[in-house]
Amino acid sequence: MKIVVIGGTGLIGSKVVQKLKDQGHEVIAAAPATGINTITGEGLTQAMVDTAVVVDLANSPSFADKDVLEFFEASGRNILAAEIAAGVQHHVALSVVGTDRLAQSGYFRGKIAQEKLIRESGVPYTIVQSTQFFEFLGGIAQAGSSGEAVRISPAFFQPISSDDVAAAVADYAVHSPCNGIVEIAGPERVRLSDLVRRYLEATADSRRVVEDVHAPYFGAELKSDTLMPGINPRLGSVNFDAWFAQSSTSR
Repeated sequence: MKIVVIGGTGLIGSKVVQKLKDQGHEVIAAAPATGINTITGEGLTQAMVDTAVVVDLANSPSFADKDVLEFFEASGRNILAAEIAAGVQHHVALSVVGTDRLAQSGYFRGKIAQEKLIRESGVPYTIVQSTQFFEFLGGIAQAGSSGEAVRISPAFFQPISSDDVAAAVADYAVHSPCNGIVEIAGPERVRLSDLVRRYLEATADSRRVVEDVHAPYFGAELKSDTLMPGINPRLGSVNFDAWFAQSSTSR
């Protein structure tokens, strides 16, 4: 099949592109750097010609509330309109487990808007909601940092490696649309505060984690299960120790 991967040069996108190419598909890595821009529309119509599947992994370059919402709405509308015109048969989008429970956050309001556009587009679709990536633990610690203290919620989550995310997205892309949401997660249920503490210790970071139930997560306050998947998610195989051992962070 011909498959267009929006955001195909990013962390997840580059891995999805390679996995699909290894299966023999014709794959276009769509990004501004490759001449395809979902906001301006540059190159989008041409990229969609004879395309069977579109995988949308694009993310807003700015996390400011207004910017995120405008990005996901504009990008989503442009991609879906181009798909409809070209007769694309499957739209796969990567989203986040718990998105509908995180409307306090400007970022997640953008994701909610993106998912709504997909559901209402008429294009057959699969929304892949993933738990948080191990790769973002450092960013989460930084966001909660104040001097030597790092305030982090003790809510539960099931973090996943980018390799496991890419493998799942590539699999869903070549199967029939489910016209609904599928969830993917890592193999271990842990507290966010505990794993950030382990991450800081593993990276020889002297900052101290302080558990705080009111600590914001991308602007939203978490309940104990906000970030947890429902029953029977697709589970990745890589846990924190295995991920850290092979990550650049450990070197």
